[in-house]
Amino acid sequence: MKRIFKLTLISMIAVLVLAACGGKDKETSGEGSKDKGVMDQIEKRDKIIFGVKHDTRLFGLKNPSTGDVEGFDIDLARALAKEILGDENKVEFKEVTSKTRIPMLNNGDIDAVVATMTISEERKKEVDFTDVYFQAGQSLLVKKGSKVKGLDDLKKGTKVLAVKGSTSALNIREKAPETQVLEFENYAEAFTALKSGKGDALTTDDSILYGMADEDPSFELVGGTFTEEPYGIAVKKGNKDLVDKLNEALKAVKDSGKYDEIKDKWIKQQ
Repeated sequence: MKRIFKLTLISMIAVLVLAACGGKDKETSGEGSKDKGVMDQIEKRDKIIFGVKHDTRLFGLKNPSTGDVEGFDIDLARALAKEILGDENKVEFKEVTSKTRIPMLNNGDIDAVVATMTISEERKKEVDFTDVYFQAGQSLLVKKGSKVKGLDDLKKGTKVLAVKGSTSALNIREKAPETQVLEFENYAEAFTALKSGKGDALTTDDSILYGMADEDPSFELVGGTFTEEPYGIAVKKGNKDLVDKLNEALKAVKDSGKYDEIKDKWIKQQ
């Protein structure tokens, strides 16, 4: 009886061990693996999901008549998809803002962010970046005839508008500590507030401000640029394969002349 009991016990332990190993293999290598690389998922679905702006003229703006999102970031994303997957139409675009782009990336809602996102040491702690794809600089947008001509005019009593989650809001507090900074959800809201007189200036990257001035010529950029804002494509931290693929694709797009073609199409002021 003791022998039978021992054999039964050994058999039960063996079954439990095999079941545990099987469950572990399924968790780590199965279809629902949490550790599966984003690049593997892209290849499996044969499509890249990019997070892009919908409110940034010249870079990512939704056309109300067609419903399509248009701009430099959009065309660049399509060119990258062509290099990686062989077809510029193998893309899906999801709207992000400066506030939502990192959470959406980390939640797996998007594969990569192409949305006027400045590479910074602080952001490198949260996401990984590709090489620089566009070099911008922070500036000020004001109504023509404004007394604000540059940073030195942002004294106590002045108001500067910025977007939540942007490096611009942090920079302006450092560069002009006496001014009051009002933050909005997106650039469309901030520009509407500037036009309605809720602030003396709007600050962000000059590339974005050029789009606003292009939309309404009664506004102009003043004071030049006072920061360097290198844009990079962001991916979820740890996805080196995707970063490498995007860098290879970006280099190919630049070497072929396609990058300059896209830039000349949208950024005529640069």
